[in-house]
Amino acid sequence: MAAVGGGQEAPASQQQQQQQQQQGPASPPLPARHTPLTPGLRASRFQQVLDSSLSHTLAKISWDNFAACYPTIAAQSPAVLRAVQKQMVDRLGALCKKEFDTVLQSRNVVAKLNELESLVSEAERRRDDAGVGAEAPIPPHMLPPDQILAAHLAPHLAQQQSQLNAKLQTVQAHNAKLFSDIQKQREEMQSLMALLQKVFEDIDGANGQIDDVADDLAKETRTVEAEMTEP
Repeated sequence: MAAVGGGQEAPASQQQQQQQQQQGPASPPLPARHTPLTPGLRASRFQQVLDSSLSHTLAKISWDNFAACYPTIAAQSPAVLRAVQKQMVDRLGALCKKEFDTVLQSRNVVAKLNELESLVSEAERRRDDAGVGAEAPIPPHMLPPDQILAAHLAPHLAQQQSQLNAKLQTVQAHNAKLFSDIQKQREEMQSLMALLQKVFEDIDGANGQIDDVADDLAKETRTVEAEMTEP
């Protein structure tokens, strides 16, 4: 019975393996969905102008104009021609909207219009803060070349300055660590020098003590040698 059961389990496992092979590898995860920007006043108005222009353009493909192009079919099969006209208008409108959306996303129109709106609001705020009797600012085309060049270079220079400041802070932190390591090494060297100095002093003291007893040891050694040499 055990042999029969094992024979039944083997084909089942083979079938599972075949099913897994047929299914193939798991599909990669889908990319994150693009989150559209919230259009501001100018972006909304721009979208309304596009929609209005497209509506006026598609209105030119009316039934009367379309039937005038195909009078025979309009007289014999008006329902078919109306269906064709409606499909053409719907298809053309969908393609135009898709193309407009592609251009808006590729050119980042909504974000740039929102930025323009922010710049205009900031300019109006500054004008209101300056007051009625304030001196009117110089138009951009009347500014000297140096100021125009400085205005164009200011964002780039500010970015470069921030990067240099970050690099400077990194170098300063690295130098501080190196200085700390050097100070520790100097302290270790001074402690080693003090230890060596103490060892040298101990050696000098030992030599002085040996000098005091060296003559006595020499006399005793000569006496012992003399005694050993006597018959």
